[in-house]
Amino acid sequence: MTATAMTLVEHHSWLPAGKRAAVCFNVDDVHPATSRDEFDAGGDLGRGALGRLERLLERNPSVRVTLFVPPDWRLQRLVPTRRWLTRIPFLRERIHWAPLTPKGRFRVDRHPEFVSYLNALPRTECAVHGLNHAHVGPRMAVEFQEQSRSRCRAMLEEGRRIFAAAGLRHVQGFAPPAWNAPPALCQALSDADFRFITSARDLDTAVTGEARTAGSGLRGASLIQPTFIRCTPEENPTGATASSAGLVHFTTNFQATSTIDRALAIIECGGLLLIRAHIFKTGGGITMLDGLDNAYCDYLERLWRELETRYGDALWWTTLAEVADRCRATRS
Repeated sequence: MTATAMTLVEHHSWLPAGKRAAVCFNVDDVHPATSRDEFDAGGDLGRGALGRLERLLERNPSVRVTLFVPPDWRLQRLVPTRRWLTRIPFLRERIHWAPLTPKGRFRVDRHPEFVSYLNALPRTECAVHGLNHAHVGPRMAVEFQEQSRSRCRAMLEEGRRIFAAAGLRHVQGFAPPAWNAPPALCQALSDADFRFITSARDLDTAVTGEARTAGSGLRGASLIQPTFIRCTPEENPTGATASSAGLVHFTTNFQATSTIDRALAIIECGGLLLIRAHIFKTGGGITMLDGLDNAYCDYLERLWRELETRYGDALWWTTLAEVADRCRATRS
């Protein structure tokens, strides 16, 4: 994303009265795959990864969570397997580097028990996480790359249709797979009146009030404050349906590999501590550093106890949708 295509505007007056900072928690890649597949991404329900998440919520009543759900997950493997084909010029950019699951195999409207389980989770909201989470070429999990604005809009509409057919309660938020959110996608999200996007992860930049993202995904957004993404007139011409309220961007600034001191620094600066996890730890050929295994759950509980002990009612334990709504309502 380039500065000429998008304008980034920080928002500083979003916290409710009496709150010094906010805490949000999100979990990515929640879909109906089970332990009989390459990995349990939620399909084992209470017997597996979602049960671990539910118990975490039960033990920590202040915590709320946003689950990012791919409407029709297609990745069978998360690392390349068609190695000889990927060495052929021209072809390598036009094939999937690993086999995909059959279309619709993990489409959420075909898994009513999975949907019912998500709908019943306490203090939980669901949001859209791409469509298939797959793309041809070497960046195989980076779903949005060169698609046009209209193609992005069609993909968003298909995802929403699947959620509606499934009866999955959800908010108007979006997480692009592998963080990549090109201008065409952001324009399409605004056209469709999505409220927020998480398209940057920065776990290394030192925490200050002026810090800007320099890690994965969007660069130049605030590390700790919500940021409005606005299309320039050239990218959002007269006649488009983009919402005048703006698309709110949030930066993931904490995960399993981060220190508690980093979390404390974000709170002390009056920011949004956005904690991220993947629903599965190992599968598809890789191990996720932020996979929500028992060890990460234990670490999160230690972190949350520390925050509650230090700050008490001064913290706003909230969700991304709530923060986005407050940002849009309080924007000057």
